[in-house]
Amino acid sequence: MPVYRLDKRLVFPPVERAEDGLLAVGGDLSVERLLLGYSQGIFPWYGPKLPILWHAPDPRMVMAPRELIVNRSLKKAIRRQPYRLTIDVAFADVLAACAEVPRPGQDGTWIIPAMIDAYRELHARGFAHSFEAWEGEQLVGGLYGVSLGACFYGESMFAKAPDASKIAFAASVAQLAAWGIELIDCQVHTEHLERLGAHEVPRAEFMALLKHALDAPTRRGRWQFDLDLDAWAASGGAVPGAGPSTES
Repeated sequence: MPVYRLDKRLVFPPVERAEDGLLAVGGDLSVERLLLGYSQGIFPWYGPKLPILWHAPDPRMVMAPRELIVNRSLKKAIRRQPYRLTIDVAFADVLAACAEVPRPGQDGTWIIPAMIDAYRELHARGFAHSFEAWEGEQLVGGLYGVSLGACFYGESMFAKAPDASKIAFAASVAQLAAWGIELIDCQVHTEHLERLGAHEVPRAEFMALLKHALDAPTRRGRWQFDLDLDAWAASGGAVPGAGPSTES
């Protein structure tokens, strides 16, 4: 199957035409194109000295908030409240930290300067968000992603202290659930995400889930926690509205 070359027109080919997940090359990283891509299940992922590469993998790694797995050690860590948790306080710093973290099997990072600029603009427009974990005044963990409708598209996470990214992720899932977010797009399989409850689904199933999620309004603008973090921590990371799906 061919890989499509994009021009200045804001249009993508159907995701069913992706070959091994790679759908198209070229175009730009404008806010309008990024939002169109995300709304169609397509995201950019490429490295230095490469053209922009657009992906729609099959299968797709996803999670519903209620599916979050909090194991015993993570529950204990959450209850200790070792970190101060925030949202959208240090988006640029989270991006930079994610770009610096070594990834197993990866030489370099796909979070290159052009991507950083694009996602900072998405953040400025109220579509991209970061969740942060702080030890004193030091940023020690976090993640960022894009929000459209009732879907949160997770992009990357980092940790510089024990369990920092896991706690930030668990808190993000609980807050997203409280806001009615029903789909978390984790893009591609990793063992780390699988241990937290994410799983793969066929691309066609993901597209149906996404279509439903995008019927909801987008929670746009700067976010902050309205979840009771003390009560959440005391519960060991329980997700609002979820049944007993986490490990005791």
